[in-house]
Amino acid sequence: MSLTTVVLADDHLVVRKGLRALLDAEPDLSVVGEAADGLETLPLVERLKPAILVADLAMPGLSGLDVTREARQRSPETRTVILSMYANEAYVMEAISNGAYGYVMKDASAADFLRAVREAAAGRLYLSPPLSLSAVEDYARRHRGAPVDLYETLTARERAVLHLAAEGLTNAQIGTRLSISGRTAESHRAHLMRKLGLRGQTDLVRYTIERGILPAKAPP
Repeated sequence: MSLTTVVLADDHLVVRKGLRALLDAEPDLSVVGEAADGLETLPLVERLKPAILVADLAMPGLSGLDVTREARQRSPETRTVILSMYANEAYVMEAISNGAYGYVMKDASAADFLRAVREAAAGRLYLSPPLSLSAVEDYARRHRGAPVDLYETLTARERAVLHLAAEGLTNAQIGTRLSISGRTAESHRAHLMRKLGLRGQTDLVRYTIERGILPAKAPP
């Protein structure tokens, strides 16, 4: 029996522990690494080259959707399964476009999650209920010819800066996280703000929430 290696990426420790226990209980699946945010995930995937990456849609540092895109470049053989709270065809379409093989709701059953991992390992696309490929294809048809998504004009580094800036990090702190100077982080921030037509931090945070990069905070 061949062993399918898995890396888990989720900022909630209890979620990672639960998924690890579930996966390691299966004789054909083995968790070989864990990461707590998107920026930690990419070098881990590049180093370990797992068969499967399970990534949360909304993570600090870099979203699961962006991690999927970058992981595909760094480890082409790794297939990503997205975990999400959002049954949203737009997110599913972007995940598939970025190279994901699975999109699983966080309230899915254990059997459903394991099926997604195994289907992805076999090179087959899997969407957990209530999602369906036909609904995603219908969404794509209805939005064909829509204006270019400005987010797609950002570089990988600008996307990382956007995520960190939305989390409230200063330019100096962003520079430290990305191993660049604070001045370079400031330059990336200015470029992305101009590309997205954002005027200040309030606009930036609102944009990331509306796009699903950052989860909306519940009212107190």
